[in-house]
Amino acid sequence: MITSLLDTVQGVDPLRRTLLAGLAVMLETSVLVGLVVPGDTIVVVAGTAVSSWPEGVALAAVVVAGSIVGESIGFALGRFLGPRIRASRAGRLLGEANWERAEGYLLRRGGPAVLLSRFLPVLHSLVPLTVGMSGFGYRRFLAWTLPACVVWAGLYTGVSAVAAGTFRELADTVSYAGYLFVAVIAVFLVLVVIAKKGIERAERRHLTGGSRIGP
Repeated sequence: MITSLLDTVQGVDPLRRTLLAGLAVMLETSVLVGLVVPGDTIVVVAGTAVSSWPEGVALAAVVVAGSIVGESIGFALGRFLGPRIRASRAGRLLGEANWERAEGYLLRRGGPAVLLSRFLPVLHSLVPLTVGMSGFGYRRFLAWTLPACVVWAGLYTGVSAVAAGTFRELADTVSYAGYLFVAVIAVFLVLVVIAKKGIERAERRHLTGGSRIGP
């Protein structure tokens, strides 16, 4: 079954699936679309179809570009339409508490908040908007978000590609190859969740921290 699923994904034109992954991440990181578009899932699926290192590098590069474009759109909309978006129906449905959380996170941590938000649920969609509404400059924003996007893209594409490649190599000789593939992906996702929870707990411990935007 796993072989069939991987073959189905690999059967999609490489250019098409790469562009689809970039588009999904762009939508995930712009405005509030990230709350409903599973960009990380699409990147993992696309990563399982990688058959060579140039293809993997191309996928990671497109994912990084999609992330930067999406976050830049969020920044620009925050700069010019932030209060309107916050007061819109979608903004109200998200909840004022989440907006205040994003604002407080940025005020307490400054640039590192931009970097870390890429790995956190909800905040990865709200922080670019919030940064745009603040006095944060775009170049400064880009300097913090670019390395986060590179690390994120490298992790998701790399782990999924290595797991799928290892499965294909072992599938004909090792009976438990399918379980190994599932275990690698599952362990990676569990570690991601643990890391996110750890960052969120650290954030809560600093709720009473300073209010000045940091470096």
